Amino acid sequence: MTACAVLAGLAVFQAALLAGAPLGRFAWGGQHNVLPHGLRVGSAVSIVLYAAFGYAALAKANMVPPLGDETVTSVIAWVLTGYFVLGVLMNAISRSKPERTVMTPVALLLAIAYLVLAVN
Repeated sequence: MTACAVLAGLAVFQAALLAGAPLGRFAWGGQHNVLPHGLRVGSAVSIVLYAAFGYAALAKANMVPPLGDETVTSVIAWVLTGYFVLGVLMNAISRSKPERTVMTPVALLLAIAYLVLAVN
């Protein structure tokens, strides 16, 4: 499943940022090569969110137990579609060229993947 694979990759990326890898130019506005403490906390939260988003994708694909009833699972899929569309826009306007170049297509791929899940 595309959404889960991309989210797993993002979780690994955020874990690297959390550990102090000099990849900050690709995330959080790209202002820091190594993230300061507050943004590292944000990376930790992101990892948890990506796991929840992945579960939601698997639930919508009927691969794990649903999140409540089918309606709740469908609404969550649509909300996540909107979230990733917003992510496309936010990454596209980032001041960081590396973030725009790498993360905008990643967010677009996730938006499309969740849209496909939401409409099915």
